[in-house]
Amino acid sequence: AGRKQRAAARRKAFSLFVKAKEVPAAARCPGGGEGVRWRCCRQAFEELPGIHRHVALHHSGDVGRQAGLGAGQAPAAGSPEGGPAPAGPEISWALPDTSHVSQEDLTSNVLFFLNIVFLFAYLCHAVGSQVGEVLLYYCYCEVRDPEKLCAWQKALCQHLHLTGKVRVASEGINGTVGGSKVATSLYIKVMLSQPLFKNILCQEDFKSSAGGAHCFPDLRVGVFKEIVPMGIDPKIVSYKETGIHLSPQEFHREVEQYLSQANQGQSDTILLDCRNFYESKIGHFQGCLAPDIRKFSYFPSYVDENLELFKDKRVLMYCTGGIRCERGSAYLRSKAVCREVYQLKGGIHKYLEEFPDGFYRGKLFVFDDRYAICSNEDIISACRYCGVLWDQYKLCSSQHCRQLVLTCPSCCNKGLTACCPVCQEKALKVTSRASGQTLKEECECTRRRPRVPIERVSPRMLDIGK
Repeated sequence: AGRKQRAAARRKAFSLFVKAKEVPAAARCPGGGEGVRWRCCRQAFEELPGIHRHVALHHSGDVGRQAGLGAGQAPAAGSPEGGPAPAGPEISWALPDTSHVSQEDLTSNVLFFLNIVFLFAYLCHAVGSQVGEVLLYYCYCEVRDPEKLCAWQKALCQHLHLTGKVRVASEGINGTVGGSKVATSLYIKVMLSQPLFKNILCQEDFKSSAGGAHCFPDLRVGVFKEIVPMGIDPKIVSYKETGIHLSPQEFHREVEQYLSQANQGQSDTILLDCRNFYESKIGHFQGCLAPDIRKFSYFPSYVDENLELFKDKRVLMYCTGGIRCERGSAYLRSKAVCREVYQLKGGIHKYLEEFPDGFYRGKLFVFDDRYAICSNEDIISACRYCGVLWDQYKLCSSQHCRQLVLTCPSCCNKGLTACCPVCQEKALKVTSRASGQTLKEECECTRRRPRVPIERVSPRMLDIGK
C-alpha cells in the first residue's frame, strides 16, 4: 500500500510540475493555433511528450522532492497541518493577499516578454524599468527546519508568479527572483514580516535592477548545505566569523586611499575580487587583484596556495551582492595571516547605487539571462576573436560546453560563436546527437587554465589606476 501511495504521489507531483511550466494561453500564438505550450530550462515545447521527456530526464529530483511533500513525508514540520515546529523562530506560512491585484499586474512582465522576446534582447535597458525587476538578497540566520522554509518559499514565489533561484540551508537563505514590480514589492513585504528574519533582514538588504520574470528560465527552490557554494562545512567556517563590514561610502574612501598609496608604491593593502574570472573580466574595481578561478568553491584553495601574498596585509574584499565575502572573509580570517579583513556591505550592487561613476569600471555580471547590468559606459573587455572592445556574453555554441564567450556581432556573423577552437570544431560533430543528452564539459579553455593560480603580484600586475 505504501508503494502505491508513493507512486501516486509521484505521478501527481509530475503532473503539477508540468502544469507549472505552461505558457499562458494568451501568450501562446497571437495569430491562431497552439504554438509553444510549455517552457522550461530555456527550451520551448509544443507537444506533451516533449515536455514529459524533458522533465523525466532533467527534473526527476525536483519531482521526487515535491512528491515527498505531497505524500506527507516532509511536511510533518513543513505544512500548516504538520504538527508543532522545532524550537526556535516559527516559520510563518502566510502568503500575501493578492485579491486587490489583477492577474495582469502580477504577470504583465511575463506576457510582455513572450510577445516581444527578440526585440526585448536589444531594448532591455530601455524598457526594463517599465516591465519589472530582479531582486537579489541573502540572510544568514539559524534555520532549524530548512525543508519547511523551502516549501514556503516555493509556494510564495509561485503565488506571485516569480521565477529565479532560491537556496535554503540551516545557515540561512540566498535568493534572486524576478517578476513584475507589484509582485517583487509584495515579496519583499512578506519576507520582512517573516518571523524567522525579524530584526535580521531589512529593506536595504534587497538589491534591485531592471528585469523581470523573463530573466530566468524557471523557478528553482532547494535545500542545500550552504547558501553559497564554497565547499567548506558551515560548522567549520561560519559566517559569524566574517570580516568588518564597510558601507559603500567607507569602502569608496578606502579604495581611494589605497589607489593613492599604491601609485606611490607604499600600499600595504590588497583589493581582492572574490568573484569568478568571467565576472571580473567585464567589470572590476581599479587596482584590484582578481583571481583567475572558475568557481567560488576554488576560493579556499586559492587562499591556501597564496597565503604568503596575504601575510600582514589589510584586505579589502568585494563581490556582487556581499554573500561570497561573508564566507570568503571568514575563511581568510581563519588563516590568521592578514592584519585586517574588510568587506563591502551590499557588494558591488549597493556601491553602484551610490557611486555609478566611481572606482568600479565596466559591467556588473549577474547570474541570469541578462548576464550583465551597467552603470557606466566603460567597456574593459574584448572580443575573443578580433580584439575589438566588447562585453556582452553569450553561451558557447557547442552543445557540450557551458562556457561563456565574448564574441562581437561581426565575428558572430562569420560563425565564430564558440569559446575556443576545440569547441568550434566539436560543435559541428555533435549536432546530430539527440537533443537533451547531457555531455561532460570539456574544452581548451578549461584544460589550459590552472584550477588554482599561484599569484606573483607586482604593482604593474595589479594595474594600478587603469
